[in-house]
Amino acid sequence: MERNTQKIGLLNLLLLLAAAGLTLALALYSGTLSGQVASAIFGIGFLIAGVSYFQMRLEDRERLERLDFDELKKSKSAESLFTGSDEETLPAYQSRLQFDKYFVPGFALLVLVLEALAAGLFWRWLSTVTVTAPKEPTIALALYSTLAIVLFVLGKYAANLAKFQGQQLLRPAASFLVLGFYLGAAMAICIGWVWSGGTKADFILARSLCVLLGLVAAETLINLVLEIYRPRVKGQQSRLIYESRLVGLLGQPEGIFSTAAQALDYQFGFKVSETWFYQFLQKAIAWIILLQFGVLVASTMVVFIGPGEQGLIERFGKPIAGGNILEPGPHLKLPWPIDAIHRFRTQEIQSFNIGFANEEKESHRVVLWTVKHYKEEFNLLVASKEQSQSGTNAVERAVPADLLTISIPVQFQIKDLLAWEYNHTDASKLLEKIATREVVRFLVGADIFELMSSGRDAAAQDLKRLIQERSDEYKLGVNIVFVGLQDIHPPVKVAPKFEEVVAARQESEARLRIAEGYAARVVTIAKAEAEKKIHEAQAYRARKIAGAAAQGEQFTSQLLAYQASPEVYLQRSYLNAFSRGSINARKYIVTATNTQDVVILNLEDKIRSDILDIPMPSVRK
Repeated sequence: MERNTQKIGLLNLLLLLAAAGLTLALALYSGTLSGQVASAIFGIGFLIAGVSYFQMRLEDRERLERLDFDELKKSKSAESLFTGSDEETLPAYQSRLQFDKYFVPGFALLVLVLEALAAGLFWRWLSTVTVTAPKEPTIALALYSTLAIVLFVLGKYAANLAKFQGQQLLRPAASFLVLGFYLGAAMAICIGWVWSGGTKADFILARSLCVLLGLVAAETLINLVLEIYRPRVKGQQSRLIYESRLVGLLGQPEGIFSTAAQALDYQFGFKVSETWFYQFLQKAIAWIILLQFGVLVASTMVVFIGPGEQGLIERFGKPIAGGNILEPGPHLKLPWPIDAIHRFRTQEIQSFNIGFANEEKESHRVVLWTVKHYKEEFNLLVASKEQSQSGTNAVERAVPADLLTISIPVQFQIKDLLAWEYNHTDASKLLEKIATREVVRFLVGADIFELMSSGRDAAAQDLKRLIQERSDEYKLGVNIVFVGLQDIHPPVKVAPKFEEVVAARQESEARLRIAEGYAARVVTIAKAEAEKKIHEAQAYRARKIAGAAAQGEQFTSQLLAYQASPEVYLQRSYLNAFSRGSINARKYIVTATNTQDVVILNLEDKIRSDILDIPMPSVRK
């Protein structure tokens, strides 16, 4: 190996080190995210360039040792000392073999670990970082552009030298240098874009570089696996395991076919690049790509709007005057990027929530005031009639307000797509803020106990009307379909005390209702007793009056009967008095009066009847 090649390798090594240091320092100074990820790529390139340079030194040392060995073999005195197999025992040759056999695979594994770690750590870091505009963008733009130019010139020189002189150890570092040109140019373009208003351009480039590191790590892993099963041909130069074909392709995109041919030849062990199919593909690839691009462009001219959707067509980013709303079905348009279609679900009921952060709720769960229903709940200010009426003066009177946790889902539907899309930058966010403002305004004038009981439905209807009126004022082009009040309860921290107050109110109401029931029962019974006694007195009076009148009439009738027949009257009166007086008396009738019989009467009461007391049936004739 010539000394010039080693100098180029050393220059590549120093350039990658300088590029890594300069990129990292400039990225930390200006705050560019892509620069920090690019510095890691340059750092990995520096390690690869260092190992390549060390291999150059080993091969050069082996070349010099082989020259000395050949000179010694030419002398006749040394012919008996050296044989053809003795060159394999040369120290430099054995050192290079051991280096290629053990160190190179180990270094490739180290590169794989570094690439994977860098991709994962930077990706996780970018997920937590806050995107800000870079400081001193003009300085960063100038330095990145200068770095790109320097890397392009020296990288192209090293790449052409490796290509035309067959110096494969120059290829890895040269590929990283040319890749550095593209990275520097991309970072300069992103800084200019951010400077002109594109805030996320640098962030997107940083994410893309993380993906690139991940792809290179995957390629390195595949190379390590394929190296195990690669067919070995004696005398064929093996490819460097740690050299990335992807980096070489990105650094020199014009060499895509040569890179593919080398990879296929290397893996299959024969000249795949000399087959007819490969030759045909190499000649017709431009037309094939052009045809595919044409089909891709033509496919963007046909668009299908799904059921329940409407589409807005924009030409060069601006709405077309008249007829730019597309209804469901197939439509034709100019190819992308001239015309672009934006779809909206105008027939779908969309919703957002006020008072809590949206999350999936468990089905059939028990709702308790003392337990949070959502991950994040917001307390809203509500009026209180009881507090405003309590106290005798301004000092004793409590603030007429309470805190209440309310979950308010709001459902809406887009009715004017043009107004929804073009009247405001973010119509959905504006609608949510309008609804939140109207809810806050409404609640400060509503009573807490009415909201938690009978006034909930009326409050929901009032909120729906207010939100619809404000949306129409701002020309949002939406129809408010539903506003619900659910999960109304006091804040979780004060819920136990509030439950005690509610329990006391319920107990007071229960005692009041019991007293009212007792009063109603006692008063009703008292009224009934009074009415009963009044009616009894009236009946007694009527009975006495009627009895006295009847006695008077009876006396008159008796007097007339006595005057008509005194003897008969007296006899009948006697018999009537006797019959009334002897109703319950035992009677013994003696029919014969002219006999001398002695009648013995047993006047004792019979406790138990006997057979003589059984009544006999009458004799039937």
